[in-house]
Amino acid sequence: MAATTCSVSGIETLLGKVGLDTPVPDFPDADIVHNPQDIFRVYLADTLQKLVNCDRLVAYDAIQTSNITGMGDLIIVAPRLRLKGVKPEELAKDLLQKLPRTPPFGCPLLDGIRLQVFFSPNTLSRLLLSYISDRSSSYGYDTSLGLADPTATDGPRKKLIVEFSSPNMASEFQVSHLRSTLIGTYIANIHSSMGWDVVKMNYVGDWGKQIGLLAAGWQRFGSEDEFEKQPLRHLLEVNHKIQDLFKPEVEECKTAKTNKQDVTEIESRGLYAERDAFFKKMEDRDPEAIALWQRFRDATVKDYTESYAQLGVMFDEYSGESQVTAESIAEVEQILKDNGIYEEHEDSWKIDFSKHDAKGLSLAVLRYRNGTTSYLLRDLAAVFDRYKKHQFDKMIYVVAMEQEMHFHRVTKTLELMGRQDLAERILHVSFAKINGLPEALKGAELLSDYLEGCRSMVQTSLEEEEKGAFHVDKSEKSVEQLGLAGLFIQDHYHKRNTSYAVDPKKSLSLEGETGAAIQNCYARLLKKLESGPDSFDYTTLDHTSLETEDYAELLRILLQYPDAAHGSFRTLEPSFIVVYLLRIVDQLTATLDDDDEKDWTGPKAASEARYALYENARQVFENALRLLGVSPWSP
Repeated sequence: MAATTCSVSGIETLLGKVGLDTPVPDFPDADIVHNPQDIFRVYLADTLQKLVNCDRLVAYDAIQTSNITGMGDLIIVAPRLRLKGVKPEELAKDLLQKLPRTPPFGCPLLDGIRLQVFFSPNTLSRLLLSYISDRSSSYGYDTSLGLADPTATDGPRKKLIVEFSSPNMASEFQVSHLRSTLIGTYIANIHSSMGWDVVKMNYVGDWGKQIGLLAAGWQRFGSEDEFEKQPLRHLLEVNHKIQDLFKPEVEECKTAKTNKQDVTEIESRGLYAERDAFFKKMEDRDPEAIALWQRFRDATVKDYTESYAQLGVMFDEYSGESQVTAESIAEVEQILKDNGIYEEHEDSWKIDFSKHDAKGLSLAVLRYRNGTTSYLLRDLAAVFDRYKKHQFDKMIYVVAMEQEMHFHRVTKTLELMGRQDLAERILHVSFAKINGLPEALKGAELLSDYLEGCRSMVQTSLEEEEKGAFHVDKSEKSVEQLGLAGLFIQDHYHKRNTSYAVDPKKSLSLEGETGAAIQNCYARLLKKLESGPDSFDYTTLDHTSLETEDYAELLRILLQYPDAAHGSFRTLEPSFIVVYLLRIVDQLTATLDDDDEKDWTGPKAASEARYALYENARQVFENALRLLGVSPWSP
């Protein structure tokens, strides 16, 4: 069996055939098994160190990567070589003369105190096509980053819990839940690609006083027939009606608080009393109250599971405030009391953060005067429960930035409890609002409404597109694929803390920087590959046929995918991947346009080399799409 490039020895075998000296120069910061660009970097660093006689690590660190077309593949920054008594400009000029013009490099260019170094296209294609093909769907990723012990390659993986989406029972699926779903999917995917053991958790808002109010509404407005037909929509209707009925009491309470009057009497009657009494029954595990609540929860999870599946999202756990154990709640409260943090105030239990060097977090209630628990107390107990069950190394909450204070309170309270170990494992990944929705989505109340609205917008968009732009068809499957791609890509195009408005023209047009255009390009690539071979012998390809500018630039972009994926992983910004995808689309479009005008009836080895390039481009294209949560277009 032929050696693959998935090991250092396999890489060295291939490099020997290309004509490079082996073994590969050793630099501790380089990872040639996961990043092919590092192969070129170590050869350049080794040459550079010998030319100027500096420290090897200094030589390596003086080399930067570049993703700007025409500005070099690697950049030598002369001042970073730290040579005393030598002007950087003079050093750069000297290196220009001394650097060899032999594989794997071409002719360097001087740019002030920098040298732009270009890869030899022939060497690049001979190395990279095999490198990508050997890794296939894992190209760009580094599973060693998920090792609990980096020295034990077969050892246990780090565990991540990603809590995202998390809608509230009997409430609208808001755009913040939608954005949390899109970003959370990406965060789970990129951690999985980097070797982490990921638990995708949906923390449903299924507990609290709002459920008590829903129960009061059910007694007045609930219909078994309507619940059977459309459970979530009917619960939403019931909730709207009881909220309207509750408004006068809420306003009365607000007015009393404004006038600094005691609200105890107001909250002891009417719907306040009904709400609190039912929630108290829930917390006391009253059989009838729990049975009704369970019906509502089961229907909610079932409906959402079906809708998430249409979005291509699957959760490992549907958790919720209801799942928090009484034991963990008691444990949290006992530690707070033992540490002198918990204070009883007007029959409630609170934490006054201003007394603990956290004035900005003010006063927080953990247990109300009627004995029921608050969201903060349940969230703290949930951390304990999850750690007991999963022993997670990191837990990420994908929640809107408006909840920032809440998560600051969670981490600060854990610190005050002496659980710095847990506080350090928690990360709130915030995001900004979606500011505007098109008409097709404005009335959306449930996730299924958003999905149906997307389908409608795609159909309208396809009817308006010119025929020449089509590489996709108008089937129901295509409409689904284009709509979901538009949704994911438009969101991921923006940095997380940037607000945006959903614009069909910016998400569904088959041209431009849109999800639909990206899928359209992928479809075009598939059609190009239909007439090509199913497999390739990379040792017999005519790599000289890939030395022209368009092919060489496409190879360079494919080479840079691991850097894009790692940059995205470090920052948890999916926009890194979208920007990368748009570069692939631009270059593929230019290359395919040029190829459409060429005669492909030439030598078989040259034709197969082009097909091999396109097949590997398709694989990288697919990898990037799947990382974002998008299924590549298929007929």
